[in-house]
Amino acid sequence: MKIKDDNYMKWFRLIAFVVILVSTVACLFPFLLIISASLTQNEAIIRDGYNLIPTVFSLEGYATVFRFPKQVLQAYGVTTLTTVIGTTLGLFLMTMAGYVLQRKDFKYRNFFSFMIYFTTLFGGGLVPWYILMTKYLKLTDTMTVLIFPGLMTPFLIILMKNFIRSAVPDEVIESAKIDGANDFTIYSRIVLQLSMPGIATVGLFLALHYWNDWFTSSLFINDTSKYQLQYYLYNVINAMSFVAQMGAGTGVSLGSDMPTESTKMAMSIIVTGPILFLYPFVQRYFVKGLTIGAVKG
Repeated sequence: MKIKDDNYMKWFRLIAFVVILVSTVACLFPFLLIISASLTQNEAIIRDGYNLIPTVFSLEGYATVFRFPKQVLQAYGVTTLTTVIGTTLGLFLMTMAGYVLQRKDFKYRNFFSFMIYFTTLFGGGLVPWYILMTKYLKLTDTMTVLIFPGLMTPFLIILMKNFIRSAVPDEVIESAKIDGANDFTIYSRIVLQLSMPGIATVGLFLALHYWNDWFTSSLFINDTSKYQLQYYLYNVINAMSFVAQMGAGTGVSLGSDMPTESTKMAMSIIVTGPILFLYPFVQRYFVKGLTIGAVKG
């Protein structure tokens, strides 16, 4: 029986290893293809297609993106600032909301939990949201409009609430109260300390949201100095495509010198690079934060 179990485990490990290897290659392949294309001459991409190894090495895509380095660095600064401030404030507000909503002695916790959940099912729509931001809150062309809308995300509040309920035993809070700790002391010294996996998980979601956001800039920002990185690069791609299409329509090669394909790939690397460096630092918290509370009893 033991020999049979050992053989079973060997086959299980082998199959699991093969599945993980294939999944890893499938995940890495597109990213390696993008890196290779960003380092390939534009004419070679058009002629030969995409390859894992650059057929004709060139940095013209990156040179095109950084042709105006001031604007690129400015957009990087805006995105970094909104990501850091938005993630920090959002974590502070959502952890406090999650802590309050999971307290059994909070009389109206079910009502507020329902109202938060209700917004995930029904929303007012884009037009009322736009009117609220522009006409009543007067947030057009301000850095606040890039941060404010993402501070309280219903799904993340519910996630944080459930995590705190699973990670922080009621006995610990009651013991702290007996020792004379007030609510804010319990929150800062106990809840936050025990909720680091959940905070890392929610923080990663928030950081990804702010870093990848371009739609907010397209709606509310007219000042080019306040463009987020994603929206700035989006405008660059649109401008290059417009010039190329206009040239094709008139029979004039206006976009012949523009490395459109390699520039798109270079932009993808520039945008995703920083967030890829962030992920390894929170990965160990990320998995635990998503799975905690899955097993009851």
